[in-house]
Amino acid sequence: MRILYVALDQQVPGTLGGSVHVQSVAEGLAALGHEVHVAVAQGGPWPAGAVHWHAVRPPLGRPELRWMRAGVVADLACRVGAQVIMERYYNFGGEGVTAARRLGLPSVLEVNAPVIDYPGSTKSRIDRALLVEPMRRWRDGLCRQAALLVTPNAQILPAWIDPAKVLEAEWGADVERFRPDVTGPLPFTRDPDRVLCVFAGAFRSWHGVAHMAASLARLHNRGEHRLGAIFIGDGPERVAAEHITSAVPGVTFTGAVPHHQLPQCLAAADIGVAPFDPGKHKPLALGFYWSPLKIFEYMSAGLPVVAPRLPRIADLVGDGSEGLLYDPADPRTLDDALVRLTDQTLRERLGRAARTRAVAQYSWRAHCALLDTRLRALVADRPGTGS
Repeated sequence: MRILYVALDQQVPGTLGGSVHVQSVAEGLAALGHEVHVAVAQGGPWPAGAVHWHAVRPPLGRPELRWMRAGVVADLACRVGAQVIMERYYNFGGEGVTAARRLGLPSVLEVNAPVIDYPGSTKSRIDRALLVEPMRRWRDGLCRQAALLVTPNAQILPAWIDPAKVLEAEWGADVERFRPDVTGPLPFTRDPDRVLCVFAGAFRSWHGVAHMAASLARLHNRGEHRLGAIFIGDGPERVAAEHITSAVPGVTFTGAVPHHQLPQCLAAADIGVAPFDPGKHKPLALGFYWSPLKIFEYMSAGLPVVAPRLPRIADLVGDGSEGLLYDPADPRTLDDALVRLTDQTLRERLGRAARTRAVAQYSWRAHCALLDTRLRALVADRPGTGS
C-alpha cells in the first residue's frame, strides 16, 4: 500500500515527542511492507531507511496556516500514487483530509490533542463571538470527512462520531532500541554510589519537572543523599529546576539530547520519573488524554516508573507492579516513592515487569499492527484498489 503521511507542524529528525511519534509510525508502517511517504517541515538530514521524506513547510513557517497546503499535498499524493492519506491533527490543519477528499482517497486523522474545546477555551470564546463558530465547524468537518480517526483516548473527540470510525491505540516505544542492556556514550557522568533518577522530555510547566526538582531538594535537606538525578531536555522550566537543585549534589542537566542517544541514557539510569502536573495545562481539564512517550520509553528501558496517580496513568503503570504512583496533592508522597526505590530488589523487580509490559503492550510495532489492519480495510473497501 502507498501511504502519504502529513505532519507539516513537525520536524524530523527531532527531539520532541511529536517528531519521535511521526518518525516511529512511518518507520513502523514501512517495516510492514508499505511504501510510506511523509510530508514534514525538515529538521535536518533525513533519517536513513525505507521511508520517503518530503519537505513541505507551512506558509511563512506558521503551523496555523497548514490548511493552505492542501493543493501541495494533493499534488504530492498524485506524484507518489498514494492510496490513503494520513494527517496528524492540528487545530489549524486539514490539508491532508482536504487533499484526500479532492482526490477521492480515504483519509485518516491521527488525533493527539483534543478536537473538542476544554472549559474556558479561548477558541470557543472567539467562536461564539463570531456566531457561526467557524473553528468548531472546520474541526467537525475534518472529523466527518476522515474515514478513520486514530487516538489514544476517544474522549477528546466529538461525542457524535461513530465509534466504528475510531481506533483507540496507545502510542509506544521502540522496544528494540530502548532496552536495559544498551550501552553508548553518555552526556553525563554516572555516579555508581547514587541511585540515578531520570527525567527526559520538554521542560514545560505541565510536565512537572519542578516537582521532581523540589522533591530532590527536600530529600537532600532531610539528609537523604543516596539519590542523584539526570534531567534530559530543555524548555521554559529548566531555569527554575536548576535553581531549585543548585545545592543538591549529583544532579546534572544535559540539555536537549538527540533521540537516537536517549536509549543509552535511560539504560544508565535506575528510576524513570514522569511528574506530570495536569493543573498547569488547561486542555487537561478534559482528562489526562496523553499517551505519554516518556513513560513507555522508561518502561522499555527496564526502569520502574514514578508518576502521579491519575486515571490514565494508573491504567498504564500498575502501582507496585511496574512502578510507584504518588498522590499529586501531597508532594511528600513523591519523596517517599523515590526513597522506596533506593531498594535495589524492589527497583529491579518493578523494572523487569515494566519492560515485559512495554514489549507486550506499548511498542510502536503493536501500534502499527493495529493501524495496518484498519488501513488495509479502508483501501480494500475502495473498488479497483489493492495493497
